[in-house]
Amino acid sequence: MRIIPIPIFEHNYSYLIVDDKANEAAAVDPAEPQKVLAVLAQTGAKLTSILTTHHHHHHSFGNIELVMTKPNLAVYGADARIPELNYVCKHNEEFTVGTLKVRSYHTPSHTRGSVCYYVRDGNEANEEMERAVFTGDTLLIGGCGKFIEGDAKDMYNVLYNILGKLPKDTKVYCGHECARLNLQFASTVDPNNHNIRKKLSWSQTTQCTVPSTIEEELEFNPYLRVSDPAIQQATNVTDPYEVTKVLRELNDSFINQTNGSNGLGMHGINESENIVNEMNGVHNGVHNGVHNGVHNGVHNGVHNGINGISEIFDSYIKMNIYEAEDLNILNTILGKSGGSSIKKTTIN
Repeated sequence: MRIIPIPIFEHNYSYLIVDDKANEAAAVDPAEPQKVLAVLAQTGAKLTSILTTHHHHHHSFGNIELVMTKPNLAVYGADARIPELNYVCKHNEEFTVGTLKVRSYHTPSHTRGSVCYYVRDGNEANEEMERAVFTGDTLLIGGCGKFIEGDAKDMYNVLYNILGKLPKDTKVYCGHECARLNLQFASTVDPNNHNIRKKLSWSQTTQCTVPSTIEEELEFNPYLRVSDPAIQQATNVTDPYEVTKVLRELNDSFINQTNGSNGLGMHGINESENIVNEMNGVHNGVHNGVHNGVHNGVHNGVHNGINGISEIFDSYIKMNIYEAEDLNILNTILGKSGGSSIKKTTIN
């Protein structure tokens, strides 16, 4: 398994996951498709899949152009707001890219539909030789994403009950270049932690700080150390959910004071302000399109995906993780595509 980080925008990452045994590749959050395609051409592999961690523009919008350029791609995700989505990942579901095993984990908090992808490569004896997890804006190096559509309890459960339980040698590939600022904040709440100082010093010598490992994150990431006395003293609370909540508040204040970005961007720090526009999904993408042909690409993508939309929202209804706003957007798309509208159903 080869994993190639591809810097995009100001500080985002896309990734190519290449299975050399099968000569197949998957793209993770290919928001600037031309950069991804240029790297893909150098590998000689066939792109078969897109793994989308969440619907935010700087992670998902490139799906439109990429599907136009490479038809018949499998587009994985768990949010109906993801452009060109044609495969809804279930929690703890396994699928393959070439010979690589991929497991999808629902990790709601940053967004309701956030997914992390756990990828394993094995040998002929079916022994796992390498592990990696692609975390988008959920687990970041030395930190975590904002709780835009969730809360501290959601993030705690994701970090401790899912990601923190992965094998310690699992490599962590997050969606942003954000280690330096995150570690600077971590040093303010855990000042005597030599692991933080060591990692921060190293991060100042390199432009690309991915990947870390689960083991490293357990050593220096304050969000994975909420039971540590130093963290509890810094937050002045001991309940793990409250520690997580106060950490996020302190983290946000630190970002504002330093005029920096924790991986959600200074053009990302106000990312929540973009959600209203992003909720328009594909329709908004048409008007802001990446090139003159995007209109046809969107139309075809919606048309081809229309049969799967009911399945997507059926899944969302069962998980009770959509709002009326989402349903209005879906019905607008269905109406323009000749489909029947869906009425909201309440599941107890």
